Amino acid sequence: MEFISERNRIYAVEGGEEVAEVTFPERDGVYVINHTYVDDRFRGQGVASELVRRAVEEIERRGGQVKATCSYAKLWLARNRGCEITSPLSCPL
Repeated sequence: MEFISERNRIYAVEGGEEVAEVTFPERDGVYVINHTYVDDRFRGQGVASELVRRAVEEIERRGGQVKATCSYAKLWLARNRGCEITSPLSCPL
């Protein structure tokens, strides 16, 4: 599986087909992880976790703040960064 980064989106390609993505639009230095999608064929294989990890690392690299409105990203941030789940979740990086 190949992961491809764009400005505010990271997606996964398998066999030439896009099979997963995470989006994180930015406004005033705050990036909102608002969508995580994984094709049914690849669920349960850690793809969503890898996408969110890559997104958070990119946001950190840019020196931004992260918020999450996507339920999967909220859980990932709570488990991996110790953030408290609120709506929307705001987590210092």
